[in-house]
Amino acid sequence: MTMTKDVYNVLFLCTGNSARSIMAEAIMNSEGKGRFKAYSAGSKPQGAPHPYTLDLLQRLKHDTSGARSKSWDEFAGPDAPHMDFVFTVCDDAAAEECPLWPEQPMTAHWGVPDPVRVEGNEAVKRLAFSEAYRILRSRILIFTNLPIGSLDRMGLQRRLDDIGKTAGDPTDIEHSEGAI
Repeated sequence: MTMTKDVYNVLFLCTGNSARSIMAEAIMNSEGKGRFKAYSAGSKPQGAPHPYTLDLLQRLKHDTSGARSKSWDEFAGPDAPHMDFVFTVCDDAAAEECPLWPEQPMTAHWGVPDPVRVEGNEAVKRLAFSEAYRILRSRILIFTNLPIGSLDRMGLQRRLDDIGKTAGDPTDIEHSEGAI
């Protein structure tokens, strides 16, 4: 069974929904070129996007007008959009709690270190936000270039899992595209 739709809904989940998942939402809505509609949420939302997140996204010309920290409960109700894909972006290497999704969308874990937790001066912290953005953008570009409509569910799941293992190196995109 293959998946074919005009627009795929994608939810990025994280614990605080203040940095990584909000970045991923903005990147996907930009890079998805109308084929993907992205959302983000958290299991324990912080109440607002981190200021460095908004600053970075705005400097990179992403629309941040709708960016807000929200609970994943908003996407679990009967009136919520049906999700085709759900990606967790929390960092299990830091023993961070990742939210679980009870529905039946395609899922994968694309863990990225939390830039909010980085200690140091402002330059070090901002560099961590840029690095998280770089990794997420690379993975999202790989994902948006997959031939989703021609992959069976198992093949697609394998690809989604592999994307989460990429380091965000530009050659990861080349290798992924070469495998298509």
